[in-house]
Formats: sequence, C-alpha cells, structure tokens
Amino acid sequence: MKIKATLFCLVFLLISSGFILAQNVNELIKQGDELIDNFNNQEALERYLQADKISPNNWEVNWRISRAYVNIANQMPANTGDQEDDQLAVYQKALDYADKAVSIAPDKSATYLRRAIANGKIALFKGVFSVAGVVNKVREDIVKAIQLGNGGDYVQSLCHYVLGRTHAKVSEKWKPARAILGLGWGDIEIAIEEYKKAIKLNSDFRMFYLDLARAYIEEDEYKLARQNLKIVPTKPKLEEDDDKRIEEAKKLLVEIEDED
Repeated sequence: MKIKATLFCLVFLLISSGFILAQNVNELIKQGDELIDNFNNQEALERYLQADKISPNNWEVNWRISRAYVNIANQMPANTGDQEDDQLAVYQKALDYADKAVSIAPDKSATYLRRAIANGKIALFKGVFSVAGVVNKVREDIVKAIQLGNGGDYVQSLCHYVLGRTHAKVSEKWKPARAILGLGWGDIEIAIEEYKKAIKLNSDFRMFYLDLARAYIEEDEYKLARQNLKIVPTKPKLEEDDDKRIEEAKKLLVEIEDED
C-alpha cells in the first residue's frame, strides 16, 4: 500500500508541476502579447524568452519570439555599416526562431507566416533581386500558410498582405530581367487582389490600404488609390510605424491630386 501511495503522490506532483508550468507559460505569453500591443517589444521579448526557458519546444512561444525580434530590428538605426550588421543579426535571430516554430508545428499557418516575414525583411535588407532564392522562400511559405488556412482572420489577413506585398515588390523590376532570376511570377494585379483579400479579412490595418493605394497608382487607377489613401487615417494605430503611414498617405494624395 505504501508503494502505491508513494507512486500516486509522485504522479500527482508531476501532473501538478506540469499544470503550474503551463500556467506560467500562458501567463508570460499573455504579458508579452499585451506589451507587443503597446509597442514595448524589448520587454515583450524578455517575457517570451522566459517562457521559452520553461517550454523550449513551444511553437506559440517561438513564433512570438520571432515577431518580437522583427519588431525590434525594424526600429534599429542603420546609418553605419556596424549598425546595419547589428540590424541584420536581429533579423537573423527572428528567422532562426521562426524556423524552429515551423519544425515544431509544420501544420500551423502562423509559423510559416513568421518565417516568411523574417525572410522578407532579410531580402529587403540585402536587396530583393540579389537574393532571389530568399524571395522565393517567402512566397513558398506564405502560400503554404494560406493553404493551411488556420490561425483565424488575423493570421490569414497578414498572409494575404505579405503575399500581395511580395508580388508588388518583385513586379517593380522589368519582367524579362527578373524572369532570369526565377522571379517572373511577380504580378501587380495579383498584389491588388491579395491586398483586397487581406482587407476583407481584417479591415483595421492602415498598411493594407496604403499598399493597396500604391498598387493602384502603379496601374494608373488614381480614383481607387485616392479612396484607399483617405481611409488610412480613419483606422486605429496597430503598428509602431502607423503614424508614418498617415503622413505617407497624405503625401501621396497631394502627388496624385490632379491625376485622372
């Protein structure tokens, strides 16, 4: 009887410990998410890293660490060579954690989305047309995330936005020239459709309307561009650079004011 009682106590302690650890991880994730919402990215990262120590193979933690690193890198100065190196190193950390998240949960859209975003930042940093392989990885990951179709409207709206932005960026170069690099798939019309899908899923992001307006300008659709630019200031501030997006929208409205 004593042996059975001892085993029961051990099992109870193990279950209780696991429950407490899960509670701690969930609380740290919640705290980190609240800090992210208030643009306190460094403090959020610290919470997520604490959670990672408790639960190192948690995909929810890993993709959030990736997001925090991207947010931090976005705000880093890059005026000197050393500063650029530091920024790229942080983007690389974001990619490493996103890679890990994908390996842990290859059936979750959020993991592929975050890897696509990290790779996209690295591609923009190095020059899209000098790292065509990375750009193709962005497209592959985001298409996979859309095919999986999970994560809710928030995740899926960002997936369509990233795919739209990737098409828009690639289409900036003359098609025959980029086709040689394996980037002939870039299409501004597809970009427009993807931006519209993103807005349908989540109508609150200023960047969705701003980039859709830019795409319409590329297509000389100035009336539609103006309509979307005017929407930008009406949306809530959800991203750290959203104030800049309002200024960009105002500037573009002035530039295309007399265009038909």
